[in-house]
Amino acid sequence: MFRRTFWFTAGAAAGVWATTKVNRKLKQLTPESLAAQAADRAIETGHKLKDFALDVRESMVRREAELGEALGLEAPVDPDLPVRRHFAVEAAEPVGPDRSVEVFDRRTLPHHSYNRNEDH
Repeated sequence: MFRRTFWFTAGAAAGVWATTKVNRKLKQLTPESLAAQAADRAIETGHKLKDFALDVRESMVRREAELGEALGLEAPVDPDLPVRRHFAVEAAEPVGPDRSVEVFDRRTLPHHSYNRNEDH
């Protein structure tokens, strides 16, 4: 009699345990639960990417400072001095009919749209 009671109780406990496990798994697989899990993972990934980008930026600034120190480029910048514009193409000597230097400025060049989604 005691054996039967033991095995009946063990079977009932195993059934309750299995039913609980299956119900939990079914709740995890509902569309709402899957969407919430995906959103949580996306947010977590976004935070990791942001932390990575901040680390890269911090390391980049630190390395630029190290290189500037090594090359002696750490001169204080006077805010009153005009900034020299760097052009992609500069004439080595004066050209043109009046022997003046032709300098191309971005603002004077025609603007073209580079939208890949635009119909051509």
